[in-house]
Amino acid sequence: MATIQAIRRIQFAAGHRVLGHEGKCAHLHGHNYVVLFYAQAEALDPVGRVIDFSVLKEKLGGWVDTHWDHGFIYCAQDVQVQEIFQHLPDHKHFVLPVNPTAENLGRYLLEQVGPEQLHSTGVRLVRVVVWETENCCAEVIL
Repeated sequence: MATIQAIRRIQFAAGHRVLGHEGKCAHLHGHNYVVLFYAQAEALDPVGRVIDFSVLKEKLGGWVDTHWDHGFIYCAQDVQVQEIFQHLPDHKHFVLPVNPTAENLGRYLLEQVGPEQLHSTGVRLVRVVVWETENCCAEVIL
């Protein structure tokens, strides 16, 4: 039997810094990210879909837009960046429990955001791909 997945592409722009990075990514900088969300269900709905693409856009894209788009993502251990945002309370920022690498962003979306946002849909995320640049991406698969 075939595995069928619905895939939604979401774009967002955000700043970050990779704490402990040995190169230029240790500095504050940003990316135009592209995320691919792969959703799967036990069976197709009566219309013949895993889920309507607009629902993925609303639930997953809406979360990304609210929390990450045009904001700054940093890890809880990054005390220098925390201090900056204490002085900029009106600036959008999001604290991750881990370093904001593409791998960790993907894992957070797959393990935290997906289940939270899709809990009532009968659909689950099974894969997330985070493109940090046109040439570099990280993939997280259940």
